[in-house]
Amino acid sequence: MKKHLLLFFIALIAPCGIALGSQVSIVRVEGAIGPTSARFMVQAVDRAERDGAACLVFELDTPGGLDESMRQIIKRIMSSTVPVVVYVAPAGSRAASAGAFIAIAAHVAAMAPGTAIGAAHPVSIGQGGQMDSTMSGKVTNDAAAYIRSIAETRGRNVAWADSAVRSSVSLSETEAKQRGVIDLVAPTTAALLDSLEGRVIALPAGADTLHVRGATVRETGMTWRDRFLHGLANPNLAYIFFMIGLLGLYFEFSNPGAILPGVAGAIGLILAFFAFQTLSVSIAGILLILLAIVLFILDAKAATHGLLSIGGVIAMTFGSIMLFTSPDPAMRASLQVIIPVVLATSAFFIIGAWLSLRALRKRPFSGDKGMLGHEGDARTAVTKDGGSVFVDGAHWNAWSETDIPQGAKIRVVAVKGMTLQVEQLL
Repeated sequence: MKKHLLLFFIALIAPCGIALGSQVSIVRVEGAIGPTSARFMVQAVDRAERDGAACLVFELDTPGGLDESMRQIIKRIMSSTVPVVVYVAPAGSRAASAGAFIAIAAHVAAMAPGTAIGAAHPVSIGQGGQMDSTMSGKVTNDAAAYIRSIAETRGRNVAWADSAVRSSVSLSETEAKQRGVIDLVAPTTAALLDSLEGRVIALPAGADTLHVRGATVRETGMTWRDRFLHGLANPNLAYIFFMIGLLGLYFEFSNPGAILPGVAGAIGLILAFFAFQTLSVSIAGILLILLAIVLFILDAKAATHGLLSIGGVIAMTFGSIMLFTSPDPAMRASLQVIIPVVLATSAFFIIGAWLSLRALRKRPFSGDKGMLGHEGDARTAVTKDGGSVFVDGAHWNAWSETDIPQGAKIRVVAVKGMTLQVEQLL
């Protein structure tokens, strides 16, 4: 009799013991879905399985991201032995594009009030521009079949999932709940956990009942390294790094041997191209900005007195506007960033050209002989046939009896009109 009472008592308190000893992992995921966020989310599932968590909750807010990264996340969620909950939160968040796929793939999909899900039509992220109609149709059909398969597996609204891809439709949290796209609407994480209590989840090994009421909540986030790499996917930051990189190389070419601008420029370009992997980038925009820098460099080497720089400013303006092609404003550089960068760059080169012209046209107060003995740099190779030098803050046409290599120090030995005769300083 005592043995039977003991077994009855153990059976009675077992669920409570599981709840009290269980752990819920909550992981916050924000921004574009890319290689860094995919690795982070996959590792979170691995860690939840290793720790024996009762469930894993992803608090999600994303405008979308890379298809390949999204599929890595979904494959890991579908094979997880721990229930995975995707909670679109807090208010004002969204699960758009790749985020909608991930939410539908979760064992439990939930949303906070004031959130949205959908707009899952594929775009040519990371492919350097818009897809042609044939390729777009193939990609759309593949994405539609993929999301229908996921929705059917999870018992969610298959027709809406298909329309989210083909027609980019979106739903509020209330509409999503009514149409069977999500399972729960919860204002807070605590309310979400209360709603999850006792829910039966279909896992690869079989059905599992969630016991999370009173469980220990463990919140984890990205490491500083992951946050840094993930932050690079911000289009505004990527644009700024790209411009810093190109301007750094310009200064290095304009002043050979400065070293620091060249190093900073190379680092900026590498960081920018890392970010471009997860953004919809236009090749035409990149080429226009590169053309602008080339024009600036040519204007520094040849005495055109600002004409090439004006063309460079125009090319940079159009290139900056065209750089990101995503239809989603969150995946494009803001005009509040583009305009100050272009204006600052334009002002720098226009002022530089104006100072150069003023110095060149300024009448020497002591006549031509006032230039004699002045020293400068050979901006191009200088021969008997001519060349370009930089003396007294201005570019001058020049020639020399002996060949002078580019970058060499020179001294003025004679002046004839607007042309200098120079010699190389030894």
